Amino acid sequence: MAYNGSMKTATYWHSDPQGRAQCDLCPHRCIVVEGGQGRCRTRGVRNGKLVALGYGAVSSLQVDPIEKKPLYHFFPGCPIFSVGGWGCNLSCSFCQNWTISQQAVPPGRTYAPEAIVDGAGDSIGIAYTYNEPLVAYEFVYDTASLARERGLKNVLVTNGHINPDPAAELLPLIDALNIDIKSMDPAFYMDHCGGDQAAVLSFAAQAHAAGCHVELTNLVIPSLNDTEDNFRSLANWVSNSLSSEVPLHLSAYRPCYELDIPSTPLQTLERAWEICSDQLDYVYLGNVMSEQGCDTHCPVCDAELIRRSGFRARVTGITDGRCASCGRVADVVSS
Repeated sequence: MAYNGSMKTATYWHSDPQGRAQCDLCPHRCIVVEGGQGRCRTRGVRNGKLVALGYGAVSSLQVDPIEKKPLYHFFPGCPIFSVGGWGCNLSCSFCQNWTISQQAVPPGRTYAPEAIVDGAGDSIGIAYTYNEPLVAYEFVYDTASLARERGLKNVLVTNGHINPDPAAELLPLIDALNIDIKSMDPAFYMDHCGGDQAAVLSFAAQAHAAGCHVELTNLVIPSLNDTEDNFRSLANWVSNSLSSEVPLHLSAYRPCYELDIPSTPLQTLERAWEICSDQLDYVYLGNVMSEQGCDTHCPVCDAELIRRSGFRARVTGITDGRCASCGRVADVVSS
């Protein structure tokens, strides 16, 4: 059904000493004038209040395999209803979804949270994805609340560029996340994404500490973040700040948007897989065909736990939540 939520007052903002609206949702803390909008293009000032522009505006609705998020250790082989909106609070020069993330909310049909939850059908739940879902914080929160009431799972596919307080309010509603860790170099975030690396790492640690299922993705871009030191630093941070059991997806870059660097060579990804596997139990390769980094194996006995082909997955070696070979608890959420 059609729904008009475009003037819904936003959460997490305040008036500064000059009476202007300052957003407190993400590290940019944009100061927005009357009639204007923040860097995300989805939060603006109307009649002196910060509002969620285009609340309920949707760019994409479809059912995906959970592996496409990518989430490999969360209900493997199951479908999830995927919802995308508009806007983003980063400005990555290599954005793969720039046609929806790097523009303001266009006029068009909007959806109530109830319509999104009804659309989930027989899937395991809702994935907030494609653009950056956290810039639609109020809509995600309202939809996730209703989905939780109906016994559905909530999944965020996010850049993690959010402040701790709004994150703390939202995370109890979230079952799983895939968080982009774009580089271990803070300058990379500033120069190529217009964001704060420390805030992203802090959010990943916050989500893990909150008990959410967390998986990470690193898009490997030749000459920008593909050094062996970067891979070692990333694996070391995941192991020490989160857990060696947190799955890491190393994904191949392809020229897109404003960046025309040639695609990531397969050998670069396979070397990254070797380096990260020294410290992490589960490392996967994405956007490529390789014998490495596809299936899930037990970290103790190396028995196959999950077999994958593309986005299709089949559990082959897990019985009652444990490795069928050695009995180790499988690091897979399936109930």
